[in-house]
Amino acid sequence: MRIDLHAHSTASDGTDTPAELVRNAAAAGLDVVALTDHDSTRGHAEAIAALRGLSTGLTLVTGAELSCRLDGVGLHMLAYLFDPEEPDLLAERELVRDDRVPRAKKMIGKLNDLGVPVTWEQVARIAGDGSVGRPHIASALVELGVVDTVSDAFTTQWLADGGRAYVEKHETDPFEAIRLVKAAGGVTVLAHPGAAKRGRTVPESAVAELAAAGLDGIEVDHMDHDAATRDRLRGLAADTGLLTTGSSDYHGSRKTCVLGEYTTDPEVYGEITRRATGAFPVPGAGGHRA
Repeated sequence: MRIDLHAHSTASDGTDTPAELVRNAAAAGLDVVALTDHDSTRGHAEAIAALRGLSTGLTLVTGAELSCRLDGVGLHMLAYLFDPEEPDLLAERELVRDDRVPRAKKMIGKLNDLGVPVTWEQVARIAGDGSVGRPHIASALVELGVVDTVSDAFTTQWLADGGRAYVEKHETDPFEAIRLVKAAGGVTVLAHPGAAKRGRTVPESAVAELAAAGLDGIEVDHMDHDAATRDRLRGLAADTGLLTTGSSDYHGSRKTCVLGEYTTDPEVYGEITRRATGAFPVPGAGGHRA
């Protein structure tokens, strides 16, 4: 089985619509794909409808990538198979999402002060119906020729944590995120915990504390982790009893990664689905529940 548990659509900062993401995942030969838009589940219904229209064995895992912060360090928490209508988790996601537009406008103001002629109208056009975020601003910088790629915008010169144009937003305490997701019947996996080129990362001691608080796993096989980092994270997972996953972190044409570039072991996927009680994986019309 080929299982990719981290992908984004236009419901946040990907360039594929949810329906396109499902079709592209099937075309890529995946058996399972997770839709994990930032702080949003708005793409789930479209993805499910598209999946049911395909004669494929692809299975869809519904989820989200939650924006968190611990001791001043930003981190992302992948949440799988939770009840999207659970009121406490829904309210927290809305707090994070509602802060995105004011934050983006403040970052645009900082960029203007630095002499970059980016506008809110340009960023809003790029974001479309998605939850506006730094990748959309980064895409605007690419359009303006300020940087060559989206990744080049995520440096301290521009949009990285602590960068010249960076602005903080409301982010969830990760211990609270774990509690909320668990209460909604979901499973939590810390996304790309060793992606140091994105900015500061939380120390291993903090990951151990999150594991003790109920964190289910960490994402190990990821494009932003080199071989040494993956080895270190596997050792950390073994020491703390965490599951290890692999994922593409697919964003369509906004990033260079492709669906299925990194995958999750079927036994780990089976354990994730076993632990979840808030929702079930959605099988395609031509297959069965993976």
